[in-house]
Amino acid sequence: MSDLIQSGERADLVRAYFRAYEESDRAALEAIVAPDFTFASPFDRIDRATYFTRCWPGNEIIRRFHIDRLYVVGDEAVVRYRAERYEGEPFHCTEFFTLRDGKVAAVDVYFGRMPADLLAAAALDAT
Repeated sequence: MSDLIQSGERADLVRAYFRAYEESDRAALEAIVAPDFTFASPFDRIDRATYFTRCWPGNEIIRRFHIDRLYVVGDEAVVRYRAERYEGEPFHCTEFFTLRDGKVAAVDVYFGRMPADLLAAAALDAT
């Protein structure tokens, strides 16, 4: 096993979260995020309903996630990835996952190199 990409049940749960976006499978994502799921960015912290309203449409621009690093310790995971878009430059982020009872309970995203169009859209969505 690589020390950069871990395997196991919890790592598979994190991968399933990203795969739902790649496959435009909202039902799969709804099944793995907890009822009290929260999502935080440098702009704000939102609940599950707001996440699906605001963030889920992003699945339409994502072609593929390339996971560079995936570390899991207990019920926490850290992922660094490059997201390939159908159009435009790719972007990089790091996400911190809190896992609970086989579900994703929370995600905190930290933006890496982001194209200006995505940063502007994210800032507007947060207002």
